[in-house]
Amino acid sequence: MNETTTSGWTVLDTAHAALRTVVRGLSDQDLARPTPCSEWNVAQVVQHAAGDQLAFASSITGEPGPGFNPFEPSGTLDGSPADLLEPCLTACAAAWATVDRDATEVAVPVPPGSLKPGTGAGAAALDAAVHAWDIAVATARPSPLAPELAGPLLAVARQIVEPLRQYGAYAAALGHTGDISVHALLCYLGRDPGWTA
Repeated sequence: MNETTTSGWTVLDTAHAALRTVVRGLSDQDLARPTPCSEWNVAQVVQHAAGDQLAFASSITGEPGPGFNPFEPSGTLDGSPADLLEPCLTACAAAWATVDRDATEVAVPVPPGSLKPGTGAGAAALDAAVHAWDIAVATARPSPLAPELAGPLLAVARQIVEPLRQYGAYAAALGHTGDISVHALLCYLGRDPGWTA
């Protein structure tokens, strides 16, 4: 059994575990299912999520990033979804394991191009976790977003998401009621917590 590479950043390792779990459970039939990302099916969300994690790694290491545009995923996978995702998660975790928590900033592939280390790790985690949710609800599986993960991710989202909306990375925020952190996070990211295929 292969040992999973971890970053040492709890929020990122938790998000990676969530994404890894939902992707490992995908069947061939799942790949064409619609997702909350209205223009993408499950296969495309997997490609996008994998590419984004590799982009976070590349920003830190200077090594090559994804060989495709994560915002234009083809939906055609060469091998299983896990075969595509796992090397990207491993590279991302290994890169973040080298980041000094006391550094002033770390390079990231999102505006403004660098963030405080904790916020940067949270940004990578946000991307992984929300796409884990997308895939889970698209395939009628339980949400991988627990309040203990969603709370810290919402704090990060409030710091980084607004500039990304203009690029289409996130839809406009939705109104929500109550203090349930999972719902608050999803609505802030423009996702309907009650979405079903």
